[in-house]
Amino acid sequence: MTDVTWIPEGVDLTRPSAARIYDHLLGGGHNFAADRAIAAKLVEVQPNVATIARRNRAFLRRAVLFMIEQGVRQFLDLGSGIPTVGNVHEIAQRVVPDARIVYVDSEDVAVAHSTLMLRENPFATMVQADVTRPDDVLGSGGVRSLLDLDEPVGLLAVTLGHYISPEQDPVRVFARYRDAVPSGSLLALTHFTDDFADIRADDLVETMRSTQNNVFPRTRDEVLELFTGFELVEPGLVTTSQWRPEPGGEVVDDPSQDGLWVGAGRKP
Repeated sequence: MTDVTWIPEGVDLTRPSAARIYDHLLGGGHNFAADRAIAAKLVEVQPNVATIARRNRAFLRRAVLFMIEQGVRQFLDLGSGIPTVGNVHEIAQRVVPDARIVYVDSEDVAVAHSTLMLRENPFATMVQADVTRPDDVLGSGGVRSLLDLDEPVGLLAVTLGHYISPEQDPVRVFARYRDAVPSGSLLALTHFTDDFADIRADDLVETMRSTQNNVFPRTRDEVLELFTGFELVEPGLVTTSQWRPEPGGEVVDDPSQDGLWVGAGRKP
């Protein structure tokens, strides 16, 4: 019998979500036919969209390891999505077994699957909350029980900002999380952009309108605003493949094909 415990009761299987589309693009199995149909449309519009997703995931790994090198031992993963292989707790706890991780998402399948995955892990938990309501996140039982906000925190906002509308004021949202963590904390983020001519941003945005999640691409300067109050670490705000690539890693001829601005900053 197929294990469907990751499908919460009442989930609309016909309405695609960004979390499940991303899961499919990464080769995961926690998605539905409607999600796969949108993923196929995205590939028609932007044939390298799965590569964009894969490079984004690779950045997450490098960012977490960088934060651990900087002494960070606890992470708040905002808009964490569906946990596939190589998620934050797997990366961090392989190096620091008692590293603490709080995942935050509002998507029902992401929450259900994460909760199942983490039920035997005392140092990681899932919080169902809207990340654009920082006080709800920061006041949640998961954050209060696992994270010490007097010690540096690794804030992760990987493919999060472009789902926050202008009306929700992403700069304000990021500032609230910044203000909640102490000096020495780090923020790592990735954000979709329409700065690159080879990325068909308008078509991608239009395709996503039929899902639960509208997309709001931003320019490099607008993404830089999200780092207000943080000092960018080298190499600054670049594309995914250009941020601290690992020796012997993938060689990219055209970084603009990455489609995302990414970076990490330290709170002084």
